[in-house]
Amino acid sequence: MSKMFVKTGDTVMVLSGKSKGVKGEVIAVSPKEGKVIVKKVNLVTKHVKPRKMGDQGGLIDVESALYASKVQLVCPKCNEATRVGHKNGSRVCKKCGNEF
Repeated sequence: MSKMFVKTGDTVMVLSGKSKGVKGEVIAVSPKEGKVIVKKVNLVTKHVKPRKMGDQGGLIDVESALYASKVQLVCPKCNEATRVGHKNGSRVCKKCGNEF
């Protein structure tokens, strides 16, 4: 397993793709695949079949996974997308030096 620089609940900015420049919260992280799922980013249409009597079937929008290299962590202090440094076991913003 590889270590990830992003954790669940972090705010990230998408660097490339159809959702470029969008900020969102990380819902799930998959270190084995090197992918993350970000809320309201990389939406795909999923066909849903009604399972019970009275359930509604149809098309729904679902977030799809994207590679972690395509996102960059957003610093809560300077509110900018930044690279992540490490100091004394905690993550540090490379632009302002804030720990998070």
